[in-house]
Amino acid sequence: MAYKIPESVLVVIYTRDLEVLMLKRADMHTWQSVTGSKDFLLEPWLETAKREVLEETHIDVDSPGCKLLDWGLENYYEIYPAYRHRYAPTVSHNLERVFGLELPRQVPVVLSAREHTQFKWRPYLEAADEVFSPSNAEAILHLKNFLHDDRHPRAQAPSKRP
Repeated sequence: MAYKIPESVLVVIYTRDLEVLMLKRADMHTWQSVTGSKDFLLEPWLETAKREVLEETHIDVDSPGCKLLDWGLENYYEIYPAYRHRYAPTVSHNLERVFGLELPRQVPVVLSAREHTQFKWRPYLEAADEVFSPSNAEAILHLKNFLHDDRHPRAQAPSKRP
């Protein structure tokens, strides 16, 4: 059995109107953004993010109007006990890199049935309240800091304390 690599991405997909795409997990029935682990240790973060978005939603981040941005945020957290069997026996924590994918508008979504059962678009504050993961909620609340749309004021990118 090949163990999962304890490095993953979280990709918040949103429109310029601050609507966030939410996916319902097939295993836990909770809402989340796109997430996924690296396929191999040296897989670049950006490639992991592109691959996971395509696998989970069939959205091609290289399509016109799409803007995938590495937000430069990382979360280090304890892996839930129910998922530890997927990792090597000595692994207890995961490093998560946060990305945002800005879309000009809502786009068609095709779910990976083994991972997700439903999707919905929600205003970003509602989405932050509905997601299961605290790091996902925090990332959604940061999205205004990374907008490319001049209709919304941009703030400085948030910084994480060591």
